[in-house]
Amino acid sequence: MTPNPASEPAPGRVSLAKSPARRKPPTAGRGGPPLDWAATHGPVSGALSATTGAGAIALLGAATGMPAGWPLLVGAAGALGHGIAHSLMRRMTARTLATRAASWLLAGGWTSWAIATDPLSWTAVGTLAALGVGIGAAATNAAVHEEVAEEERLSAQAREVERELSAERRAVAAEWSDRIARVTGVQARVFAVESWASGAGFSLAAELPGDGATWDRIRARARALAADARLPRGCVVHVEEGDVQGRVVLDVPTRNVMADTVAYPSDYGPLSVLTGIPWGLLPHSEPVTLHLREACALILGPPGSGKSTFLDAVLAGFARCTDVLTFVIDLKQGAVGMPWARPYLEAEGLLPPVPGYPAAPQGVRPGVDWIAGTTGEAIVMLQTVLAINKARQAAYQQLMAQANTTLLPVSPRLPQIMVVVDEGAEALSAGPRDKERRQVGELIREGMRTTRAMGIRFVLTAVDGNLSAIGDTQVRKFSPVGVALTSGESAGNNAGKLFPGARIDTGQLNEAGAGVIGNARREGFAPTPFKGWHTTPGMVRDVVIATSNRRPTLDDVSVRAAGDAYTQRWSSQRAGWMWNDGPAPATSADEEPKNGAPGERRPGLNLTYKRREDEADAAVARLMDAIDSQYGTTPEPGPSPATPETAPGHEGPEWLPDALAAIKDAGSAGMKPGAVADRVGRSRQAVREVLKAAAERGELVYRDNGPRSVYIHPDHA
Repeated sequence: MTPNPASEPAPGRVSLAKSPARRKPPTAGRGGPPLDWAATHGPVSGALSATTGAGAIALLGAATGMPAGWPLLVGAAGALGHGIAHSLMRRMTARTLATRAASWLLAGGWTSWAIATDPLSWTAVGTLAALGVGIGAAATNAAVHEEVAEEERLSAQAREVERELSAERRAVAAEWSDRIARVTGVQARVFAVESWASGAGFSLAAELPGDGATWDRIRARARALAADARLPRGCVVHVEEGDVQGRVVLDVPTRNVMADTVAYPSDYGPLSVLTGIPWGLLPHSEPVTLHLREACALILGPPGSGKSTFLDAVLAGFARCTDVLTFVIDLKQGAVGMPWARPYLEAEGLLPPVPGYPAAPQGVRPGVDWIAGTTGEAIVMLQTVLAINKARQAAYQQLMAQANTTLLPVSPRLPQIMVVVDEGAEALSAGPRDKERRQVGELIREGMRTTRAMGIRFVLTAVDGNLSAIGDTQVRKFSPVGVALTSGESAGNNAGKLFPGARIDTGQLNEAGAGVIGNARREGFAPTPFKGWHTTPGMVRDVVIATSNRRPTLDDVSVRAAGDAYTQRWSSQRAGWMWNDGPAPATSADEEPKNGAPGERRPGLNLTYKRREDEADAAVARLMDAIDSQYGTTPEPGPSPATPETAPGHEGPEWLPDALAAIKDAGSAGMKPGAVADRVGRSRQAVREVLKAAAERGELVYRDNGPRSVYIHPDHA
């Protein structure tokens, strides 16, 4: 028997059909006095119904002169039609048939006799009572007998179905025992076959022979087994060790689930980092759940593999948790975190609503708690995380002693912090000349090493797992949870670097969002194929709004340790780039975070809110930025006009040396004129003119980069 995926159902697919649904008791609801009334309402009620009906007809017939033979004819017709014909049609037992027929004949015969004599005589009343008792006893006996017969029929049907299923399972077991022996040379005996609820395949459990064969010999030939079974492309046979040594389990998909596009589940119910967070689907369509209380995660995927979509699913899981706060570092101007902050910015009036979507409700909170879009802000965030770690270690010793654990008892009042770093390779592999990015990488590694007990963990993404991308092996060492998205890979090298011992045919996992996932911790699982959910910006918006009220806030101990670096993270100066139509400011990491403009502070949420201002200087600054980005591509020739701050005999104003020093410290990234203006406290127009003049003198180099044009010190040009 060879599985044929093109047929329906596939012969190799095991169908664990359920036993037929148990029917109602066979004597219930079949109509006709007196048996069915007795079976439904009990022998006493049935007998009363029969005797009352017969007595009433006898009295009415005697009073109206009814012919005495009519009730007997009616009883005979009932015995023939209901007692015999209907019982035969329903396949009831002979005892039920006889009881029904006798009940009709006795009731009809007594009624005819009573009409012919005197229905009010003591003889008639006594015989009627005896008749009722007899009918009730017969009905009860027939109902019990019919129930026993029905149970036996159902049991026989179940045994027949089980025999059919057992025969099918035995056939599949024999087929795969032969296939394993033929393809791998291992004489394994398949002793269990279980179909998947999704109908997409089945699992086999096999006993290995006592000749020294091990389960990994079968795993090494998994691709050959799939080819021998003629499985559809994309169906990868997964082999792992059984519950005891000497056994092996094979997962055999017969339908390519990896080719399906499955949207993220619309049930945004609460989750917990302590009980696991779903990250995608296994080949049998069940969610794969990750436990990240003590584990960091490393996600690898080349461009086009669906890494950004997968990361949205990861952030959605964190947003649903009632005991997790998420910090996001994205050195590409915070692109990953922006969709998670947009509903909050709309509710605050800082961004216009998205066309086609309802306005975000007032009071909605950001979907992620902190976004760092520059190296400077990332350094501030990571230094804050390490400060929180130290404060928790000192403040919660008594709490951990009471809980009899060395791990911080994470809860909604004491949430875990998950730091998500997108494309961390830019920091992890930074060279010695790029001091700020190098410092970000060092802080990430320190956090991964030292913060596990205090409920702080990291999720990093990178294009590949080469040392040139992740810096060194520390990141892999401290990331027991690994995800390798394989779409777009040429040789499956990411899965090989994350899971050196795993032998999975990643060449067939070429759909976007497909890959290999594994958790090396004791509560984890071996590397296995999986498929990530499909996410959209609309889904992100729905998750942010649906989970806003149940996401936690940072505990007081951590807030005090974090200070202004945390409480001012959404201030205009720190986060204004999100709503001012410009890139994140190139803030120096050594610069002390300043307070934002006055705004309202909401109870229970350590955020400073600032609504959009329509002041004239802000409008002029935005207009000049737009003009500069469109037309200011090269410095104008000729001498620059003198500024009021220029002193006679000097090349520039008194604040120019400070500006030149700041631009030099910024390195090869340079600084925008707006950032320099904020640094020296002057208008942007004045700063532009002075910087242009300095570039003409050779003190600076202007790098035309459209809206991100910057000035660079000659030492870094």
